[in-house]
Amino acid sequence: MPLYEYECDSCGHRFEVIQKFSDPLVDTCPKCGKTVHKLISSPAIQFKGTGWYITDYAKKDSTSATKAGSAKDGSTSSSESSGSSSEPAPSTPAPAAPTTKSE
Repeated sequence: MPLYEYECDSCGHRFEVIQKFSDPLVDTCPKCGKTVHKLISSPAIQFKGTGWYITDYAKKDSTSATKAGSAKDGSTSSSESSGSSSEPAPSTPAPAAPTTKSE
């Protein structure tokens, strides 16, 4: 159930009330009996369990993340086109230089 904060218009008394959503709003001050208005307050939330910190997530390979991102929007990134990746390139033998006989 939510916790609502109220403030009295005449005496300035602030108080909190735990109410259901379906309950009617409080309209009288418990101290002086005059009218009150509901205050806007920040919600109190607690994140419990794992997965709430950057260190809790598995590290992704930068090349697979870039490929997945470019597949979604259809664009290519500069890291893909430059050929820089964390995997070694397959080794291919260099072409043989042409041999010329000089006589």
